[in-house]
Amino acid sequence: MRWWRFPTILVLAFVVALASVPVDGADEHSGGGAFDPRLKGRFLVATPKMSDPRFRETVIFMVDHDANGARGFVVNRVHGRGQLSALMEGFGVGGGNEGSATSQEITLHYGGPVEPGRGFVLHSDDYADNTTVKVTTGVSLSLRLRVLKALAGGEGPSRVLVVLGYSSWSAQQLEGELFRDDWLTAPADAELIFDDDDATKWQRAFAKAGVQL
Repeated sequence: MRWWRFPTILVLAFVVALASVPVDGADEHSGGGAFDPRLKGRFLVATPKMSDPRFRETVIFMVDHDANGARGFVVNRVHGRGQLSALMEGFGVGGGNEGSATSQEITLHYGGPVEPGRGFVLHSDDYADNTTVKVTTGVSLSLRLRVLKALAGGEGPSRVLVVLGYSSWSAQQLEGELFRDDWLTAPADAELIFDDDDATKWQRAFAKAGVQL
């Protein structure tokens, strides 16, 4: 297998961004308003009507949806792939002890157009630190570099999706896009989020929405 090098600018941006993320895990939509859990923990699936090239044929895992807006991460667009050791080297972090997991492949994903230099890690829920938020069964979100340090030492989550940037909507914006049929919704599936077959995620998510392409 050919290993890809991570784009240097992405690695440097991710290092700075992870270091600046608040430890408490608070987000932009944690203010007033009744919480609306309809889309949290679900997929948004772009329909063929989607005209915005940033979201064409994307699958977005939603982590937040309330009266103030919504936020999620694209899970099927890839920036690059390589060994965890290469990513950790870019961070200036040691690769762990002998027998660690530094040889495993890590994929760096595009999470969305908002704050493209800010990094996040979606992962299986067999790991947690004090920045971790459980989104739904089988999927959690961590906001600090320590999750990658844990991976390097062979003590991190069993499955990860490392993303740069996120997708967000202001109050009622997403509802308007749903009304225009820009998106379908579907039950989230941890297997689809974390598997390596990014090329077919959109088609598979469409099938989960109960619609044939």
